[in-house]
Amino acid sequence: MDVIKTSIFDCWIIKPKVFKDDRGYFYESFQQESFQQLTKTVFSPIQDNEAFSTYGVIRGLHFQETPFAQAKLVRALQGTILDVAVDLRKDSPSYCKVVTQVLSQENKEQLFVPKGCAHGYSVLSPEAVVFYKTDAYYNPEAEEGILFNDSELAIDWQIPKSDRILSEKDLEWPTFKNL
Repeated sequence: MDVIKTSIFDCWIIKPKVFKDDRGYFYESFQQESFQQLTKTVFSPIQDNEAFSTYGVIRGLHFQETPFAQAKLVRALQGTILDVAVDLRKDSPSYCKVVTQVLSQENKEQLFVPKGCAHGYSVLSPEAVVFYKTDAYYNPEAEEGILFNDSELAIDWQIPKSDRILSEKDLEWPTFKNL
């Protein structure tokens, strides 16, 4: 696997080595020792999550408050998404920075979102199945979020306003400034 730094500290794009032949393909989607060696980041996942969505769905921006914060390793098993991370760590050199990365079944790339970052994605294809590993269990009392269209963050979700589909909860999160 190859890892690429992003503008957010400890947030990585993971590019796997894919072995293809006339039967199909094979790749290791996660190998803890290699990941830790290449990123110098300890990530010990304990929960897997999967979500199906259709075109125009925007999920996020979500995070878990400390001490329930989660690091995530995200990929698209089917379709194409725009994955988004926002650094919320006030002591981070990349505080308030935003990273966006297209993840798809074709490119097989993954985004590692460290603890202390908000996460979300939009579905760019007719359908998408998103899979991600977390290193902490979900805790509903620790769930927080930021309004997806916060003007300070200025995220281009690559979905026209008329096609956006969001949950009521995601439409009610506070802005970054009011967090």
